[in-house]
Amino acid sequence: MTDESKATGNQPVDLLELITYQKKSVVSRQILKRKSGTITLFAFDKDEGLSEHTAPFEAFIFVLEGMAEVTINKEAFIVKENESIILPANIPHAVKAPEQFKMLLVMLRSE
Repeated sequence: MTDESKATGNQPVDLLELITYQKKSVVSRQILKRKSGTITLFAFDKDEGLSEHTAPFEAFIFVLEGMAEVTINKEAFIVKENESIILPANIPHAVKAPEQFKMLLVMLRSE
């Protein structure tokens, strides 16, 4: 059984158990990849992050554990466990970890 089938098969899965923290790192694990988009898990150690960038696709962040600071077009938002935020396409955004956190990122490609 592949890693992807464990996460996307016909059985329930605990997303928090599919990814672990690593000291001074941002860890990612893609669990689904299709032409229409991707679903990726991330685990951020405290004080780590993704620098400001843009993407040509809309994205949906869901914080599974902890808390994230998400900046969209220079405006900062605190996104707590069980909260979500949408990143608009082609708008600068960044993600920082004021504490360890895990998130699910869903990227939706344009048709």
